[in-house]
Amino acid sequence: MWIGFIEFDVLLGDVHSLKGKRSVLRPLVSDLRRKFDVSAAEVGNQELHRRAEIGAGLVGSDRHHIVDVLDSVERLVAGRPELELVSARRRILNSED
Repeated sequence: MWIGFIEFDVLLGDVHSLKGKRSVLRPLVSDLRRKFDVSAAEVGNQELHRRAEIGAGLVGSDRHHIVDVLDSVERLVAGRPELELVSARRRILNSED
């Protein structure tokens, strides 16, 4: 069994409240879940309105599939015009590790 996850540190554009932040992040998290069948959520910086940490993870039987999905997730997040991707950190583990 392979476990993969990726964490994004993002800077939000013209957002001036936590409500505005939610209006940007909710559609992003929904898209990640729907398009790639991953678990996704805001995982950090909840109290800041222009910064967010978003995490996505999945489990599979094939490492190559995990890498492909995480690459696609990263491309989707990096391609969003309403945010700036500051960093992406990923990890892929085998259950035998």
